[in-house]
Amino acid sequence: MNRVRDIVSQDLRLFGDIVVRLQRMDPSADLRQSILPDLLRLLRADFVASYVWRSESANFQHGVSLNMDPQNLKRYDDWFQFRDPMTAQLRQRRRASFVEEVLPRRDMIRTEFYNDFLARDGLHHGINMYVFDGDRDLGDFRIWRAAGRPDFESREIDLLTGLEPFLRGAMLRGMHRYEDLTARESDVASLVARGCTDRDISRLLNIGFATVRTHINNAMRKRCCANRAELAALVAREKPIS
Repeated sequence: MNRVRDIVSQDLRLFGDIVVRLQRMDPSADLRQSILPDLLRLLRADFVASYVWRSESANFQHGVSLNMDPQNLKRYDDWFQFRDPMTAQLRQRRRASFVEEVLPRRDMIRTEFYNDFLARDGLHHGINMYVFDGDRDLGDFRIWRAAGRPDFESREIDLLTGLEPFLRGAMLRGMHRYEDLTARESDVASLVARGCTDRDISRLLNIGFATVRTHINNAMRKRCCANRAELAALVAREKPIS
């Protein structure tokens, strides 16, 4: 964290609690849903939403939120995310940023996106953070305050920047929630979890040895596992072996 001038001891305790929870969180849990209430408190915000970018469909999915109308968010999913004048630019920054850094408020409040979407829930002052691992987009946090509340300041940027590496690590461990295995990758991973060797899997599924290795590597990448032992343990937790 670059500055602590505006961060009090209560903030530091809450920051530490969030970090510990992220480090201990089960990969099968939705970390975003778990930490959003405390993130709202830490940043003294009124609203928060989080999405995961899906490159294959070129849209944001798997939204979770606090204090926002689900019907309004459905309108975002179906319509407004494709008419959003700020998110693409904020995402390109790959760091915690004020919305006004890419779209001044005087311009924002003239847009359809603001008047027909943001303003319906009362969102006015915004700060966003998009979490990446290299070129891989892991998810985002879109934090807002209502009109009449103070603007976000450097305090909130510092806190989000300090949380970012812990969020990134936890989100990497949980990425399997959003990236499905193919049917064949799932078959191969299940056999790995049963203790089968590559040659066993090749024989049982009647596929080539090199193809088995490709499916195992793909499954480990999608499940963020460093080796086949981690993959076997994760598959066993997701789908207990009968």
